[in-house]
Amino acid sequence: MANKQAVGMQGPAFDMAVERGKVREFARATKSEHADYLDDPQPPIPPTFLTTSTFWQPPEAAALWRELDIDVRRLLHGEQEYVFPKGPPRAGATLTAKTRVESVFEKEGKRGGTMTFVVTVTDFTDERGDVVAQARSTAIETGRPPA
Repeated sequence: MANKQAVGMQGPAFDMAVERGKVREFARATKSEHADYLDDPQPPIPPTFLTTSTFWQPPEAAALWRELDIDVRRLLHGEQEYVFPKGPPRAGATLTAKTRVESVFEKEGKRGGTMTFVVTVTDFTDERGDVVAQARSTAIETGRPPA
């Protein structure tokens, strides 16, 4: 069962450069044909592009997940949401990302016992320190390991 004491804990901040070529590669990989992503010299990011921030995280970011004490054999990805207060960032931006544990709670499952939900939020700030994007993710630890 996930550690409820982890609520409020934060991972290390890290920078993520938004590169035009990577925006284009992501758009093509996700089968987008939207001209803004492919032809614009400073394209906006596709809505789910921030998923790639995991490739920018430093190794010490894993400590947050270790502190949660989740059994990865029982882990499911429950939900993912992205919010862009002023529209998506564009290529050329350097974002600073920082993840925090927002909540840990339990629900009784119908077949597999008690499920533990862990909600994390990653704030992405621009060079001025303004939040330009936010990613909210829900992980679910099932009550029993798979058979």
